[in-house]
Amino acid sequence: MSYTTLAIERRGALATLWMDRPEVFNAFNEQLIAELAAACTELDADPGVRVVVLAGRGKHFSAGADLNWMRRAADSTEAENLADSRKFASMLRTLSGMSKPTIARVQGAALGGGTGLAAACDMAIAAEDASFATSEVKFGIIPAVISPYVLRAIGPRHALRYFQSAERFGAAEAKSMGLVGEVVAVDELDTAVDRLVQALLACGPQAQLAAKQLIAALAGRPIDDAVAEDTATRIARQRATAEAREGFAAFFEKRSPAWMA
Repeated sequence: MSYTTLAIERRGALATLWMDRPEVFNAFNEQLIAELAAACTELDADPGVRVVVLAGRGKHFSAGADLNWMRRAADSTEAENLADSRKFASMLRTLSGMSKPTIARVQGAALGGGTGLAAACDMAIAAEDASFATSEVKFGIIPAVISPYVLRAIGPRHALRYFQSAERFGAAEAKSMGLVGEVVAVDELDTAVDRLVQALLACGPQAQLAAKQLIAALAGRPIDDAVAEDTATRIARQRATAEAREGFAAFFEKRSPAWMA
């Protein structure tokens, strides 16, 4: 597809999805939301892509909602706002539900929906200059659509503070809360992202998908007989796959597995 608000950069099995509106700090509007959803669907269906990095051109990852979009929303009916919100929710769900690993590459501001985008990715690496906020209450609204992903990342206790205070917090605080997994110097951001990409590419893609499905199935469940049976069934099924056989064979034969070729 052809995109106007974003660009896809491919390097081997890695695809970097660049939000490309640096003049407005990659703030999103209806078009960027639609194009992000379409690009995630495109990359998820591409067998040549194994890892997706979400990034923003310029000094900032994403400043959240475009001011002109917010102004239109303020003048819209509840039904019109519901239609817009459903599209945003669908895009975040598409990003979060991708069948391959996703990494948020965060620099500068990641505010409002920008924080939501980072949280919707499987993992995030931030530069030391990154800052985050769920700033919606400053405008008399709430971070409803991004909340499932931010809550999953930082938990309800931190959310109770930042959903209500709209305070900005830095990369170190984001790491301590679990929103990002690693914080590096600005000039080391790409190196850190590439290091994680290489680690992901060394692992079996079918197993990675099964691992994502495992986490989704177990999160929040009590450790009971049903969970024990579920996990036993999953590992037995995975051990029987061609990928698992190749993985064990490569280990014992002291060679790289086929998926690294």
